[in-house]
Amino acid sequence: MSGSPRRAAVLLVACVLLPPLTAASCGDEPSGVTVGTAGRGTVDEIVEASGAVTARAAGTVTAPAEGTLALLRVDAGDRVRKGQVVAVVDSPAARKRLDAAAEARDAASAGGVPTGGGAAGFTAARQRTDASAGKAFAEAREAAGEITDETLRTALLAQLDAAREQYAAVSAAADAAVRSLERGVASVGEAVAALSAAQRVQARQAYDLAKAAVDALTLRAPVSGVVQLGGTAAAGTPSLTDLIAGADPAAAGAPAARAPLPGVDVAVPEGAAVGPGTPILTVVDTGGLGVAAEVDETDVLLVKPGGTGTIELDAAAGATYEAKVRAVDLLPTTSARGGVSYRVRLTLGRGTYADGSPAPGPRPGMSAIVRLRVRQAADAVTVPAGAVVSSDGRNVVWAVRGGKAERVAVSLGVQGEDVVQVVSGLDAGQRIVVAGADQVSAGQDLP
Repeated sequence: MSGSPRRAAVLLVACVLLPPLTAASCGDEPSGVTVGTAGRGTVDEIVEASGAVTARAAGTVTAPAEGTLALLRVDAGDRVRKGQVVAVVDSPAARKRLDAAAEARDAASAGGVPTGGGAAGFTAARQRTDASAGKAFAEAREAAGEITDETLRTALLAQLDAAREQYAAVSAAADAAVRSLERGVASVGEAVAALSAAQRVQARQAYDLAKAAVDALTLRAPVSGVVQLGGTAAAGTPSLTDLIAGADPAAAGAPAARAPLPGVDVAVPEGAAVGPGTPILTVVDTGGLGVAAEVDETDVLLVKPGGTGTIELDAAAGATYEAKVRAVDLLPTTSARGGVSYRVRLTLGRGTYADGSPAPGPRPGMSAIVRLRVRQAADAVTVPAGAVVSSDGRNVVWAVRGGKAERVAVSLGVQGEDVVQVVSGLDAGQRIVVAGADQVSAGQDLP
């Protein structure tokens, strides 16, 4: 809050609340000097910051592979539970890989390791098995890399790494058996058994990885909450790359992207073509709304977890919401103007209008003004903020003694928006200049 509005508010309060003789001076005193008294009361120190309403969590469900949105089980505004099936993507390529892997698995289970050709035949068979395993691992990694859901992608990559390690062990055993056969140490039966085990493991792993990719086509809600169709892309002017991709997907290397048209819903309908990463829907958990505020470095040390405050929203003029500090970040953020601030996270409570009627529930992303009560002084000697002036590096107040102005040095405590606490230098009831203090000089006659 700037100095002028604060002083204007103090002047108005002073004129309304001062004794009759002093109140008349508000309108009759040509110099604008107003005399009142030091009071006693409670002072709240407020830290003000800008912020935005935040949801507890949100997650966007995207297509894991190129295909068609075969089924959309929810609509905008529906409430879903975490893990609930919300959509199914049909990917012919993924299903084709699964069918091929199933055939290879069945063939490996039936045997087929050559017993002719001696050790050279076994070596060639092992090399073909290694090549098949490498191809299956590469395809699985490529499929996992196209998934934008970090949790699902991480799970598939972990499964892939475990399969690779397991196959490496059986492949090494098969290689040792073949080498032993070449040296005449092992029998043909031992080599056949080792190589058959490697082939079965490779085929089963290829099938499991392909099935995991197909299972990923069944999309589930990442969190519990409310459905919003499409992704969360910010509105704005499309970039040149976006325009090129919309006109010719191949030109920008994009997989069949649909160019949004004015007035057309950008949500993907059932039956539409999708590519890896195409946003299908977003689930927003609005069960516990909060506010993230950016507090300047000069104030953040006063803010403590558990502290309380109020929130005002641009979208709900006249309403005030309760808030409680949940946490204060340790690392700073830098504003566009170069200032350093720290993010303070608050729990958002209920809101009311001045008449006591309930305020509407806010939505994530709404702009907010946060006022945090960081310190309080109860039963304190108080003066209007405009009564305190700086002189020679000290805080002073003009006291009225014997009808004349006298400069009194004061020590300040908690400083509110309109009033401040005087720790020493004044007593409650002392007559002082509450406005126009910059126009007063020592010894000046005052009412």
